[in-house]
Parts: sequence; structure tokens; C-alpha cells
Amino acid sequence: MAERGTGSRAAWLGAGRWALLAALCLLLPPAWALPPPARSLTEGLSRSRALLAAASDALLQVQKQGTLGFECTLEEVDLEDVTSSRINTIKSCTSEDPGPGNCPVLESSTLDMSKCLRGIYEDLKTYKAELGSFKDRRVLTSIDEMMQALQPHSPASTQPLPSTPLGSFQARMRLCGALHAFCLRAATISRMLGYMSALAAET
Repeated sequence: MAERGTGSRAAWLGAGRWALLAALCLLLPPAWALPPPARSLTEGLSRSRALLAAASDALLQVQKQGTLGFECTLEEVDLEDVTSSRINTIKSCTSEDPGPGNCPVLESSTLDMSKCLRGIYEDLKTYKAELGSFKDRRVLTSIDEMMQALQPHSPASTQPLPSTPLGSFQARMRLCGALHAFCLRAATISRMLGYMSALAAET
């Protein structure tokens, strides 16, 4: 009986240890909290350049071909930051205190690379949804590849289905503004990844 009691107690303690370990695992920070490996930054930078090229070419083609029914210049649209109410590149990669001039400040001493990468990833998700009605498969594929580079263990996205017609004039105006805003954000993302890659190379 004593041996049985001892064995049961040992089994209970063993189960308790596993339960404690499982609970501690749940408390560990998510993958974004881990320092980004240099390889991920290098691949992300390469993908960001491809993304910027795809976005710029798409906007140029829209302007040349008159796809939207108007010239789609910055003078014709109001740029709206569709990421302003969520985590984004600007909030995650720059100092919360803008300092003199109200411009975002970029400081290596306060830069949280994991937080910055998460902001970039969330921007890509937002713009993928915003540009869902756009017919340029290269842009949407570039967004998917960039997201995969930043979070390689996430499930790969499926190719987008053929888009529906843009419809109303307001919808086309919104798409024009989204394309301009996306080009600007893609340039910011590429510069940020270049900056982080340079910092990682110094360490």
C-alpha cells in the first residue's frame, strides 16, 4: 500500500510538473517578441523592394491607361491612412514622442524590431484587404510574399480570386487614393527594413 501510495504521489507530481510547464508555455511572449533573425530581415528587405516596384508599376499603369476613368494623380484624391486606427509601421517603428516639428523620430536606441515588424505585417494585411478589388495580381502576390517573409511559419495565403468590376466613381476614387497611399507606405516599409538590416549587421 505504501509503495502504491508513493507511486501515485510520484505520478501526480509528474502530472503537476507537466501542467505547470504547459501553463508557463502559454505565458511566453508570441513569436513577434523574439529578436528577428538576420536572414528574415534580409529576405524581408528583398521582398519589400519587389513590393515597392509592383506598387509603383501598378499605379503608373493605371495612370497611363486611364483604367479608373481619370488620371489618378495626387491632386485629385485625398490620401486617407487606412491603417491609422490600428497597429502600423509608423506607430510601431518610430518614437512616440515626435519632438520638435511633429515629425516621427527614428532612434536605434528605442527601436523595438519585433514590434516594428509586427506593424509592417499589419499594414500589409490592411492594404491587402483595401486593394482586394484591384485587378493587379502582381501587387497582391507581392503582398502575400512579403507577409510570408515576415512571418514564415504562418499559413501561406491562397492566390486571390479574379476581382469584380470597380463599380462606382467613389469606389474608383478610393482605389486611386489607396494606391497612392500604398506606394508611400511601401517606400517607408522598404526604408525601415533597410535600416533594421543595417543595425543587425552591426551587432
